[in-house]
Amino acid sequence: MTGRAAMRRRDALAAAMACALPWAPARATEAPRKLTVAAFPLVDEIVRAAVKGPWRQRHPEVEVEVVSRQYIDHHTAMTTSLSTSVQLPDLMALESTFLGRYSLGHGLENLSQPPYDAERLAPRFVTFAFQQARGLGGTLRALPTDIGPGTLLYRSDLFAKAGIHEADVLSSWEAYVDAGVKLKAATGAYLIGNVTSLKDIVIRSGIRAGESLFFDADSRPVVTSERFVRAFELSRRLRSHQLDARVTAWTNEWAEGFKRHQVATDLRGCWMVGQMANWVAPATRGLWRAAQLPGGTYVAYGGTFYAIPNRAAPANKALAWELMQMLTGDPATQIAAFKQEDAFPALLQVMDDPFFEEPLPFLGGQRARVLWRDAARRIPPVGIHKQGSFADEVINAELDNVLDRAKPIPQALGDAQRLLEKRARR
Repeated sequence: MTGRAAMRRRDALAAAMACALPWAPARATEAPRKLTVAAFPLVDEIVRAAVKGPWRQRHPEVEVEVVSRQYIDHHTAMTTSLSTSVQLPDLMALESTFLGRYSLGHGLENLSQPPYDAERLAPRFVTFAFQQARGLGGTLRALPTDIGPGTLLYRSDLFAKAGIHEADVLSSWEAYVDAGVKLKAATGAYLIGNVTSLKDIVIRSGIRAGESLFFDADSRPVVTSERFVRAFELSRRLRSHQLDARVTAWTNEWAEGFKRHQVATDLRGCWMVGQMANWVAPATRGLWRAAQLPGGTYVAYGGTFYAIPNRAAPANKALAWELMQMLTGDPATQIAAFKQEDAFPALLQVMDDPFFEEPLPFLGGQRARVLWRDAARRIPPVGIHKQGSFADEVINAELDNVLDRAKPIPQALGDAQRLLEKRARR
């Protein structure tokens, strides 16, 4: 395509996309059209509900097809589609842990540039999520729609039986492990399902500005730093006291631990309350409470973004951009998703909605959303890296070596550092 032709295409697309905040229609005048959205469970239901309301009123001529796959299958399919340009959707949902991989290169539209100019939307979202959406190199490749402020969930009845108060576990991560020793002695219950949940949170504590979870701003691994040493030491201590049930998350055995009152706490995103209430352990309703994470820790645990593939059908990009803005920036859509699917909103405008003050029956009537709202505002931005998923696998393997094979922590983290240094150069 010549430079002049490219400019004509860009200018035409810009005219079609001209809109006011938070979103406005780019009305189509041509024949009926079809817009394809690729998503995974729960997110797919949010999209379907959204297109039945204001979207259909504004665009009765546009059919929106939601292509849903299971979580891993969806992201695998998106990887294939972006690399081959085959069966590309007009709009795709991406979970935060995959964002670094997809923001590499030119697979996704650059929303920082015309005709989108989406950097102007930054004040509308929680800071850490919008920063994460900027992807590699600081280029905005997606918009956030929901987030997962980290939280500590604990069994109030088991804590009471052991004589443990909430404050006893919140002062530090060391205090959390100490409480676990007391808890098991008094109740026989494990502190946590698997020690990796503790590790995953602690390594997210104290990340320096410009760093990603495993790499610094210059792509040098930082896995021998104090936060990794501390995470491994705490994990080893927790395992030495046999405080974790040693079950893999999301398995039947893991769920049974909660159902049978054998696991007293969980460290995860606030969305876990909905999972607990709906299928993991609904019979434990009223026994759980939520708190901020120990040690004054504020981290994100998951989140969803929407992106437009760069090689998607050009004729549909204006509509895809409009739909993306509705899903991420329309307060009514965000609150509806929160109420229906526990999708904690990334949009600051809805943070004062009365829904945040409502009691949660599963948490014994606690108004926990207020806690999570406070956490969302405090979570610091963390960069993403193309090798993030691989680095996570390496660290998990080395933690297994420490816990199961007594490998010294300095040696384990040093080996991980060297392997990641080689991989980061690719």
